[in-house]
Formats: sequence, C-alpha cells, structure tokens
Amino acid sequence: MISKYFNPYTDFGFKKLFGEEASKDLLVDFLNQLLPPQHQIAELSFKIPKTCQPR
Repeated sequence: MISKYFNPYTDFGFKKLFGEEASKDLLVDFLNQLLPPQHQIAELSFKIPKTCQPR
C-alpha cells in the first residue's frame, strides 16, 4: 500500500511542505513563529540551487 502522507520531519517532507512557491506564506508564518519580533520576515524568494540549473 502506498502512503498518501509525507513526514515533514524528513528533508523531502519539509521541502515538499515549505519549499514551493505556492506555500510561501506558510513558510513565512512558520519562520516568524521561530524568530524574535525584531527579526520578522516580510517577504522571501526562492532560488534554484546550482545543482538544478541547466548547463
């Protein structure tokens, strides 16, 4: 049986949950819960890792 869920504690699960453009607001909210008020994130952008860029 194939599982329908992923584990957010794994690298794959965390990236699937927070590492996509559609989930940017979720990532900002998550990080702002961890950071002190004077270091809150207003916006962020995703960059393509060098290993994923075309040659």
